[in-house]
Amino acid sequence: MTTATEPTAPALATLTTLRTGGPAGRYVEVGTADELVAVVRAADEAGEPLLVLGGGSNLVVADDGFPGVVVRDVRRAIAVDEADACGGASVTVAAGTPWGDVVDRAVAEGWVGVEALAGIPGSTGATPVQNVGAYGQEVSGVVATVRVWDRAESRHRVLALGELGFGYRTSVLKHSLRDPDGRPSRWAPSPRYVVLEVGFQLRLGTLSAPVGYGELARRLDVEIGARAPLADVRAAVLELRAAKGMVLDERDPDTWSAGSFFTNPVLPADVADALPAEAPRYPVRSARPERTTGPSLGEVDPTLVKTSAAWLIDRAGFGKGFGLPGPVSLSTKHSLALTNRGQGTTADLLTLARTVRDGVRETFGVELEPEPVLVGVRL
Repeated sequence: MTTATEPTAPALATLTTLRTGGPAGRYVEVGTADELVAVVRAADEAGEPLLVLGGGSNLVVADDGFPGVVVRDVRRAIAVDEADACGGASVTVAAGTPWGDVVDRAVAEGWVGVEALAGIPGSTGATPVQNVGAYGQEVSGVVATVRVWDRAESRHRVLALGELGFGYRTSVLKHSLRDPDGRPSRWAPSPRYVVLEVGFQLRLGTLSAPVGYGELARRLDVEIGARAPLADVRAAVLELRAAKGMVLDERDPDTWSAGSFFTNPVLPADVADALPAEAPRYPVRSARPERTTGPSLGEVDPTLVKTSAAWLIDRAGFGKGFGLPGPVSLSTKHSLALTNRGQGTTADLLTLARTVRDGVRETFGVELEPEPVLVGVRL
């Protein structure tokens, strides 16, 4: 049995893809779900601030660090519960498992539904929190259950798909980070529900789910709605992401980011109407209790429109590479990624983020919302 270990507390800059952030007050690595629960429970009972860390790809941590306990789940496990032509593949994945491992295994085994989510960094446990999505797929399309430790009730729970409240880049898990008034909840910067395992239900096949994203369809040379070999879709997505600096590369500072820093705004239709005619507009589909842009979660809602944060940023005067030669800048490959060029601090990054956010608001009247979890800082 693996025992939780407490190495010397590192600077969180060494554990996050942005490479910023000061030291942890205490750092623990856990190798079993029971150890993870024990550390979380002890911290909560002691009133100690808690940060549950996966791949560190969606965090912006204060330069002063984090004064509480940082617990990192280092488990890697993908268990096939069942796989047959009728029921598909039922798969249970430990929360600490790198998400890329799940996509690679799915493509190799012929599990359909995550092939367009290749190249997304971070751990599997983080995927349902954010309802990660890309190139026409969202993880909500294949999640069946999420086993969690409920910090409020001090018990294990299994949340079914209908209880997870999936929406565009959100879920019940993420909602628990904030109180109804919008202020950080008592659980922040980790959710009330600590993810232990994620259960997926995937169709079996050699061809992808219908391709729902124009850029990907063009790269594959297929029509929207067509299917393509799983491996081809994965490869095409990795090529597209790499061209935008969205695949981690130790040699490329354009990839030293938290991915997309702002979410694509979902606007009331009348607000979207006020945008320039050339502004991108995408349908929003209704789901209960939330709204989502997922391709299979309800009917198109004519009262809402999604637009492109990258388009707004660029047209507000913040093009690729804005901020260079400073220590932080927009990526030279994609204006939606804020990058640390090697010597940047979190304070530098937030200054740039505020400049971009305020410029978009002044130009278009649209308020951009940050996608990463902010730890010890505010935008």
